[in-house]
Amino acid sequence: MIVLASKSASRQAMLTAAGVSFEAVPADLDERALEASLEGALPETVATSLSEAKALAVSAARPGSLVLGSDSLVVVNGQRFDKPQGREDAARHLRFFSGKTMRLHSGAALARDGDVVFRTVNLAELKVRELTDAFIEQYLDAEWPEVGYCVGVFRIEALGPQLFENISGDQFTVLGMPLLEVLGALRAEGELPT
Repeated sequence: MIVLASKSASRQAMLTAAGVSFEAVPADLDERALEASLEGALPETVATSLSEAKALAVSAARPGSLVLGSDSLVVVNGQRFDKPQGREDAARHLRFFSGKTMRLHSGAALARDGDVVFRTVNLAELKVRELTDAFIEQYLDAEWPEVGYCVGVFRIEALGPQLFENISGDQFTVLGMPLLEVLGALRAEGELPT
């Protein structure tokens, strides 16, 4: 059994559906402070660094356990977006995303006994259709507060597909974790059958 350093429902659902036994232990980490320390870094570096930091934070308290950390980062027109701070912030994000391409970087890292043993990051590109203010309000009426916990203000497994014209990248990356690479790493670490 591995430890998932996250409270993300979508990451937990992915692991459960893939038959991976895990215990969820969210990392106690100031993600915004870590992001601030990485100012100017490439988005993929930030996603990987946050994933590593989560895995290492939980690994320190769980000797011998293999800990999975994961994080996603959204960039639109060169601007990085975090989870919205409230419904009005979510609406502002969606208005900004309208008609643009969202670049979603999903990273993952595995740590054991304070050492990172695996890291990866994948990219998905999501073309946001033109969104009207009326649509944004109706969408948030239906999806708030759940999308408030999601970078990009969408759940692809719910009404999120209505935001997009097309998506390039695998479904797991869009859900928030490069699952295929993680499964390969878990096999390499002896946590899954080969």
